Amino acid sequence: MQRNVSKGAPDWVRTVPVWSEGSHREIQQVLCDDRRTLLWLANQRAVEFHVPFFHVGDAEPTGLVLDLDPPEGADFAMVVRAARLVRRALADSGLVGAVKTSGSKGVHVVAPVTGSPFEDVAAATRALAARTELLDPELATTAYIREDRHGRVFVDSTRSGQATIVAAYSPRIRPGLPVSAPIGWDHLDEVGPADFTVTAARFVTEWADELPEPQVLPAELVAQGHTIPIARVAAMHEGKRRKRAGEKDAGGS
Repeated sequence: MQRNVSKGAPDWVRTVPVWSEGSHREIQQVLCDDRRTLLWLANQRAVEFHVPFFHVGDAEPTGLVLDLDPPEGADFAMVVRAARLVRRALADSGLVGAVKTSGSKGVHVVAPVTGSPFEDVAAATRALAARTELLDPELATTAYIREDRHGRVFVDSTRSGQATIVAAYSPRIRPGLPVSAPIGWDHLDEVGPADFTVTAARFVTEWADELPEPQVLPAELVAQGHTIPIARVAAMHEGKRRKRAGEKDAGGS
């Protein structure tokens, strides 16, 4: 993965300065807003295109996403069932979203939002994941640690802030070059990830047609989310705790 523009990029390739939390410095990211920039990126061997949830110069995110990751060996129908749970959790919160394949095994449920800072959108995403899990804990889980999922679909709420998701219509570096494709709720039972590849895509809807208008997040949803620990951070602490417990057990045996 590369976020900083390649050295020697043509003068006409537009870039945007973005602060990188990982490297603790400002980097220049490519602003791909025309065909020749897209072709130039392809000539740099860029296959996958991942995008953030904010516009250039804006201080607020444009949306949230729940990334559904099925267990190994699960069929797509299991992910579809989990996606419908997410749709219910959104509806119960007064929100609507659109669904697309991830280009791998899962799906992304995206809800455009407006009027909230990053930390509130991230909190709302955590609350929605928790509400999804409560609807059917035998099917869906928010467990970030893989061995704690026990064959359930992982409802990932961590794609916020500087995190990205693969763009709609982007290829993925997977066998057969699948494409992240908009599905539409009415077509979930009719298609699967294998139906959308670079050479054999049969798109059933347009992403722009599926996305609802930006929505204001309910205050109670945001408030609930702020009581839920960030999954990645909680998992890190839990991993350290388990390691210490294992070392203690090994030392005492």
